[in-house]
Amino acid sequence: MLDNTLVMIAIILIVNIVYVSFFTLRMIFTLKGKRYFAAFISTFEILIYIIGLGLVLDNLNKIENVIAYAVGYGIGVIVGMKIEEKLAIGYTTVNVISSDPDIEFTKMLRDKGYGVTSWYAYGMEGDRLAMQILTPRKYELLLYETIKSIDPKAFIIAYEPKQIHGGFWVKQVKKGRIRNAQEEHQEAL
Repeated sequence: MLDNTLVMIAIILIVNIVYVSFFTLRMIFTLKGKRYFAAFISTFEILIYIIGLGLVLDNLNKIENVIAYAVGYGIGVIVGMKIEEKLAIGYTTVNVISSDPDIEFTKMLRDKGYGVTSWYAYGMEGDRLAMQILTPRKYELLLYETIKSIDPKAFIIAYEPKQIHGGFWVKQVKKGRIRNAQEEHQEAL
């Protein structure tokens, strides 16, 4: 079976896609502080790596194997990133500056389950409403849509916080407040 060129290329390609996907996930879990899960993934990652590299090194005289290894690596990066996007681990902090401080922006977002801290600010063109919103990453895109539906001219900046401590909001997320508010919103539609 390994004597067939197409089978060998397919095996090397698939092995490297799986290896690099695991590598990408391990790095992400490591950065998120999930060290035991990262260590668990690394066990499979290195096993797959040794198999794939061994296949290529045993057949270095065939350029198609080296190309399959390289292409598999590139595809593996994309696959790993797509998996991480679906897992959506962690939180996002979204800073919003509304062009109209009179909109009941804060109340509307809180009614949807988001934790919002707001204050009045002064921008180049007058009064503004500034807000800081913390959301689980799995609700990030929905939050952007909600903000744009309330104020299409809102200025939005998002970043991923390294550490979160205290506040009432963390307790509310653990109770599923945002998920429950989103489900109620979907039922109302």
